[in-house]
Amino acid sequence: MLSNSCKYGIRAMIYLAKHHSEKTSIGIKEISHDLDLPTPFLAKIMQQLARNKVLNSVKGPNGGFSLLKKPESITLYDIVKIIDGEDLFKNCVIHDGTCKSVKKGRKECAVHNDFENIRKDLLKLFRTKTLAELAESAADSENILL
Repeated sequence: MLSNSCKYGIRAMIYLAKHHSEKTSIGIKEISHDLDLPTPFLAKIMQQLARNKVLNSVKGPNGGFSLLKKPESITLYDIVKIIDGEDLFKNCVIHDGTCKSVKKGRKECAVHNDFENIRKDLLKLFRTKTLAELAESAADSENILL
């Protein structure tokens, strides 16, 4: 469902949300080490989030990343939309393209009606689940991050 880039981005954002009260930037090497993720790959993901005004990026020896917004105002949907786009929430499971475009040109796919309800529930979950909630859950279990 989600790309590895998106999963890594979510994990990194949870990590930063857990450290948000410290009001400091955290270096990419520290984040990647603590989450056991490849540094160059994670750096590209973090820059993408920074370009989309979710993270603050500071260059230099004392630089790093920090959240630009409060964890309560960033949803899981915000992160997924930036990294993977909205295909998960709009595209047909079987045909290429969105369900709306598929309906115009041909018959709906065999799982359309079943998946439509799941997609609505998934969209609701992603739009309402905040980074603060994810960080709170992660505080109870380090397995969420590792």
